[in-house]
Amino acid sequence: MLVWRLPSPLRAISSAVLGGGIGLRSWIINVTVPMSYDRDDPADHLASLATGLALEGPGVGLLTGVDVAEVVHASDGGVRLWATVGLGTPTQAAAPPEVAHRAGTVNIVAWVPQLLSEGALVNAVATVTEAKTQAIRDRGIDATGTATDSVTVLCPPSGPEAPYGGPRSYWGSRLARAAYAAVLGGT
Repeated sequence: MLVWRLPSPLRAISSAVLGGGIGLRSWIINVTVPMSYDRDDPADHLASLATGLALEGPGVGLLTGVDVAEVVHASDGGVRLWATVGLGTPTQAAAPPEVAHRAGTVNIVAWVPQLLSEGALVNAVATVTEAKTQAIRDRGIDATGTATDSVTVLCPPSGPEAPYGGPRSYWGSRLARAAYAAVLGGT
């Protein structure tokens, strides 16, 4: 399990099953589970693990079939990013409904050192996802990710606000390069 105990709550956007959405978050966990994991209460499971770790306040909980000890760290111009990269079950986002999807996960947690507007946060998630897909394709895998990928972006809760998070914006370009490097270098 990877655990981030934040010294003070940070503004976050996340697609995680626990703590998803936009808001202040005090902690993050990324937990390795078996590839056969099929609980129908993953948010409750993650909340229980957080309680067992004495994590307080709202947080983000992620699950992955990857050994989190293999986390890949990348940084670029003040952006810091961590990725657990499990590509054993790649998929196309717009695959026909009859295509079976097994669990497999690329989880990305990123830190941007400037407050991002809500729109910039949403765009940052899209930017990280685009860079992840570019790296997957450059690894020779014809996929956009896996069926259970998650992205979490953190930033300070106050200060001068950056209005953009796209791939050519100041912070978005750094996020894109860090995400690309981490996913390309992941196992």
